[in-house]
Amino acid sequence: MPVEFISAVHTDSGASGPAAASRTGLDVDHLRRYARALDDGGFDHTLVAYHSASPDAFQIAQFVATHTERVRPILAHRPGVIFPTHAARALATLDRISDGRLTVHIISGGSDEEQHREGDYLDKRERYERSDEYIQILRKVWQADGPVSHEGTYFKFEGYYSDVKPVNGLVPISVGGSSQDAYRVGGQQGDIFGLWGEPLKETAEQIAAVNAVADAAGRPRPRIWVSFRPIIAPTDELAWEKAHRTLGVLKDQAQNTELLRHYKTSGRPANVGSQRLLDIAERGEVHDRCLWTAPAVATNAAGASTALVGSPETVAKALLDYVDIGCDLLSIRGYDPLNDAIDYARYVLPLVRQELAHRSSADRAA
Repeated sequence: MPVEFISAVHTDSGASGPAAASRTGLDVDHLRRYARALDDGGFDHTLVAYHSASPDAFQIAQFVATHTERVRPILAHRPGVIFPTHAARALATLDRISDGRLTVHIISGGSDEEQHREGDYLDKRERYERSDEYIQILRKVWQADGPVSHEGTYFKFEGYYSDVKPVNGLVPISVGGSSQDAYRVGGQQGDIFGLWGEPLKETAEQIAAVNAVADAAGRPRPRIWVSFRPIIAPTDELAWEKAHRTLGVLKDQAQNTELLRHYKTSGRPANVGSQRLLDIAERGEVHDRCLWTAPAVATNAAGASTALVGSPETVAKALLDYVDIGCDLLSIRGYDPLNDAIDYARYVLPLVRQELAHRSSADRAA
């Protein structure tokens, strides 16, 4: 399958990173403008993120689907919030509304503190086990020709049937994480597996871990999704100047406890992905071609937070480095979300696609 680009919608015009916490409401005009910019700019997918304090992700994904023609929503979904039979019907309905464009991204939850906010008191291992069972139920319901029943560790129901089915029979399922539990569930169940942007060596090791699980399970290897926060300017020098200005803003926002009151968790992050980013940052601020870890430190690695810094040409080459090790879904979203998405569409996506087209032509000629 071709290399594809992912962005992430924002529900108002506030910046992202720690300033994602400034999103205390929903600016419908901004969301519409943002979704259409992604559609017009040639992005293939856009993540609709989930947080206990954010606008409802299902409704945001439906809004995106009905105000775009091509871009495909990736709906982040926590298995502990909605019973899986209801989720299967809701996801199939949304897939119908979007004409088969939906992907669901299963997030098991990396922070006990955040999970407790919505009444989920399972530990991390149990949450991943529940996600495994949840995914199996979704697919069972979508593929059923008649009523189905289930009795597992976390869910039990009898005689359930849904009249609505996904357009293509199944909705693609993405799983993300950097723990052994994540590799296990993603390798056994995921059509896509999501990673945060680490150096090439560490990313390749994570891909190998996921692929090993998939191979042992006798199923196709998931497509690999890797996420970055590129900072671009006409030259590398100008990009680094912009990067340090951005870092100053992130540090200021991180000190705003009122801004972060619904989003911040205490102490060192509990999830392995954030811990890995912080550990990598301790080993160096810049890795490989232009991977910058300072934003991860400034935000306490709250989500995908490593940057690729440079001219469009430098960032495009860095993205292709990840394609070369097995990543074929490239998530790029900026700290100035809408303006950055427009710039990526103009200056980065074409360069990556041109090089991939050149490679494909060369391979055919050979």
